[in-house]
Amino acid sequence: LVMCDAYTPAGEPIPTNKRYNASKIFSSPEVVAEEPWYGIEQEYTLLPKEVNWLIGWPVGGYPGPQGPYYCGVRADKAFGRDIVNSHYKACLYVGINISGINGEVMPGQWEFQVGPAVGISAGDELWMARYILERITEIVGVVLSFDPKPIQGDWNSAGTHNKYSTRSMRSDRGFDVIKKAIEK
Repeated sequence: LVMCDAYTPAGEPIPTNKRYNASKIFSSPEVVAEEPWYGIEQEYTLLPKEVNWLIGWPVGGYPGPQGPYYCGVRADKAFGRDIVNSHYKACLYVGINISGINGEVMPGQWEFQVGPAVGISAGDELWMARYILERITEIVGVVLSFDPKPIQGDWNSAGTHNKYSTRSMRSDRGFDVIKKAIEK
């Protein structure tokens, strides 16, 4: 697997190449000195290819209320664990710093965590982990969705949660640095 930027034949970054500018920021001496750490939690949902409904949900109906699915176990609570475990193992195999997986609140919804990762590598590892998950779901014939609200109504949404710290935040006086950052 290769993570790369995309450029025009003239050597200019294409308009969607956001990594180009991010790389400049993350390589600046001030940022390097602060050693920014990121922990990223990526939520997603799994849908059978044949129907636009979540895996484990009765077609056209609704499962029991949210709650017992979060970090759940058992065949009636953890829908798609084979996919999730395959993704986790594949990420470990290729060296992605994947630090966990868990079932989420809504049935058919899962999460993986990347990090802690330093600087731009956090974004690179997240993109590669997403790609691997796309390929695994393609192989097993399940549709992967990063849609923030795949099911309307009183069901949890899916997003990406980010944890962040710098060297000064992790130092002895780090809490003061954290409070200043919050004020900004």
